[in-house]
Amino acid sequence: MTALTLSLPAHLRFTDEELEQIIAANKDLRLELTANGELVIMSPTGGETGNRNFDLLGQLWFWNSQHNLGKAFDSSTGFKLPNGATRSPDASWIKQERWDDLTPQQRKKFLPLCPDFVVELVSETDDLLDTQAKMREYIANGLKLGWLINPKDKQVEIYRPHQVPELLQSPTSLSGEDVLPGFILNLQPIFA
Repeated sequence: MTALTLSLPAHLRFTDEELEQIIAANKDLRLELTANGELVIMSPTGGETGNRNFDLLGQLWFWNSQHNLGKAFDSSTGFKLPNGATRSPDASWIKQERWDDLTPQQRKKFLPLCPDFVVELVSETDDLLDTQAKMREYIANGLKLGWLINPKDKQVEIYRPHQVPELLQSPTSLSGEDVLPGFILNLQPIFA
């Protein structure tokens, strides 16, 4: 199943609290809200994608636990972007200072910021053009580094501010550059 997008009339816009209630009542679905107020319904992933996500998150968690430079998040975390969209990247990270600037109440809700780093892993049911648009949205809202990983084609698109995305064919690893200093993502298990 590909993602479904429900266009909602302006008078049916959700508050953050209402969206949280809708998500809580539909735990088997991944839901996002676009800046235009459209509700995007994504199906759960299959086993291969779930395993790839787990490997990716494990590598990010291990690096983060060793360096303690920020907070890492999985796909269940919602981010309220400056443009009003609520997005849930497959993996994400923010600098510790940005986490420390949030109030205890803000930390319990959708985080009111754009991550410093995101990964979107293209699954069999994802539309590549939609995922690329989501990556451009992250960049427009303050993202410092983003990786769009396409296991089927063994390609990675690297997104950086004020640059055209860089396309890599069959890389074996990716560097976190100056955003995630010292982080190297091993792509071999993700591309296997």
